[in-house]
Amino acid sequence: MALAQNLPPPTEADLKGGEAAYQFHCAFCHGKGDDGMAASLVSPRLPHAPSDSALLNVIRNGIPGSDMPAALGMTDTEVRQVAQFVRRLAQSARQKAPGDPRRGEQIYLGKGNCASCHMIRGSGERLGPDLSDIGARRGLAGLRASLVEPDASVTPGFVMVRATTAAGRQVSGIRVNENTFSIQIRDAGGRFHSLRKSDLKDLDRDAKSSMPSYKTLSPAELDDLVAYLYSLRGES
Repeated sequence: MALAQNLPPPTEADLKGGEAAYQFHCAFCHGKGDDGMAASLVSPRLPHAPSDSALLNVIRNGIPGSDMPAALGMTDTEVRQVAQFVRRLAQSARQKAPGDPRRGEQIYLGKGNCASCHMIRGSGERLGPDLSDIGARRGLAGLRASLVEPDASVTPGFVMVRATTAAGRQVSGIRVNENTFSIQIRDAGGRFHSLRKSDLKDLDRDAKSSMPSYKTLSPAELDDLVAYLYSLRGES
């Protein structure tokens, strides 16, 4: 049965059923909405689900190239009810981060040296993911984990590669694109390199993140940095 493109107003039974299905299928990653490892759902604007039809599609089919899997064993009714429950979650009060975002911004710009790899609202570098809306894409637990254990989840599209040509030239950076015959790499200086695989002697792909662990920060500093990242919701 095809799902409707727009969600009807939920009944109490819909919300109860949606909450039960959410707890079984979704809470392991999303927690109570914005305290889990995955994207925060306590937001009127979900980056991958700006419309009801998009939200239904994400729940049913997942997000290719991400950690969001397709639904397994969910009926059309359950998919609809989970979507209705998620829309209700969006109206909830957001979790309060324990740190101070203003101090966290200073750590981001100073001690953390984060802007040397990341960009926020057009400022910074592009070696790592753009963080302008990271607070809408990650919950509190996910933000903290990405700082302390960056290898646990490497953002799709930011795999580090090292290519060595037959002539001995080495190119390292982020893999932008790859097919059977060629690979495109963006180096730390933002320069693009297109290499034919037939010209390469070695091609190494690093499953680990190039981002350092911030375990060296004090607990208070880590709280502040998480609070700052959590405050970034994509607003100008």
